[in-house]
Amino acid sequence: MFGGIDPTLLIASLLVASVSITLAAVGELVVEKAGVLNLGVEGMMIMGAVLGFITAVETGSPTLGFLGGAVGGALLSLVFAVLTQYLLANQVAAGLALTLFGLGLSSLLGQGYVGIKPPVMGDVPFGPLADLPVLGTVLFSHDPLVYLSVLIVAGIWLALRRTRAGLILRAVGESHDAAHALGYKVRRIRVMAILFGGALAGLGGAYVSLIRVPQWTDGITAGAGWIALAIVVFASWRPWRVLLGAWLFGGISVLQLNLQAAGSAIPVEYLSMSPYLITILVLVIMSSGRGRAALNAPACLGQNFHAAR
Repeated sequence: MFGGIDPTLLIASLLVASVSITLAAVGELVVEKAGVLNLGVEGMMIMGAVLGFITAVETGSPTLGFLGGAVGGALLSLVFAVLTQYLLANQVAAGLALTLFGLGLSSLLGQGYVGIKPPVMGDVPFGPLADLPVLGTVLFSHDPLVYLSVLIVAGIWLALRRTRAGLILRAVGESHDAAHALGYKVRRIRVMAILFGGALAGLGGAYVSLIRVPQWTDGITAGAGWIALAIVVFASWRPWRVLLGAWLFGGISVLQLNLQAAGSAIPVEYLSMSPYLITILVLVIMSSGRGRAALNAPACLGQNFHAAR
């Protein structure tokens, strides 16, 4: 114990706190690797949170709840895909509109579910491993989504680096005109990437309402989508760095809650805003000048594709 804080429980809580941001950020990384800038992550997350919560409550199955959250995020991302890839709307404006729309629609849909508890999802049964001192608490006492989020990061890293589909996706993000000249369906590839990113953002939102904070309240994602966007830049568009960035944010969030519980002399308002201030600071440092993050950004990021006539 350090100042009333148990480091074992702190690390275990860190892993749980980072899941939703990891899923949303790595999904946005795939979208941006395809050359699309979707600022609607917050809107997709909160739609996933409310639809996942409603599905879980109505069916009694948290698994179906997570599926409903992923579908909700994907459906909202489909609106963004139509606006930007077919109607050629400005990506920044469409993303911001998507967030505002998602926040409003989720508030409307969730009105009858305030105060209701969702069905509980149990931890992965690791048996004797869960009883190990320190390691049992840190590594073997979590729900399936904690482990799935790490597997998704590993899978995306492998797909982007080692598979033909990943190379094509990266080529579209670096030069959509060259990819089009080689015969690749740029618009179709980008739509699929947007739907994938939306599904992961929705899954991350469902994790918030079903496990992290098992209830529904308006604005439950509390800016996690914006943090996920910042982490993609902080990570220089690299999957493993996204995971580290999510752990950093999760650690800061959990630490400030533990400091509050331990009776820290630091005012509670400063502790509450510290995760966001740290993330903004990291984003500014990584994005300044001709830093590595700027050099690793996809060349066609945010640019609409016009097929040659």
